[in-house]
Amino acid sequence: MHAILTVDDSPSMRKMVTFTLTGAGYKVVEAVDGVDALEKAEAHQISLVLADQNMPRLDGIGLTKKLRENPKFKDTPILILTTESSDQMKQAGRAAGATGWLVKPFDPNRLIEVIQKVIR
Repeated sequence: MHAILTVDDSPSMRKMVTFTLTGAGYKVVEAVDGVDALEKAEAHQISLVLADQNMPRLDGIGLTKKLRENPKFKDTPILILTTESSDQMKQAGRAAGATGWLVKPFDPNRLIEVIQKVIR
């Protein structure tokens, strides 16, 4: 079973994402921000990271950069799920190594579709 690390400082968003992912048969590891996510990523076998962009301590792009610096996460798909939809932000995400960019509010079916495409 694939484990997905979901990172969001909003408890209600984490709950919604977790509900969607567990319903699709994934194991979910929740983190409250980028710093928490780095610790949890090391502690678990993660198949994919789903991160918010705007978070305290370490944002989604910062988290993506840090994960990409670690050989263990060089090929791990990283999706940024955020209210940010500007091309500038998307380019910054890609430059940091993000696999994809999804805009909130998300469509649960679309989220699962995208995850199934990028997860190995």
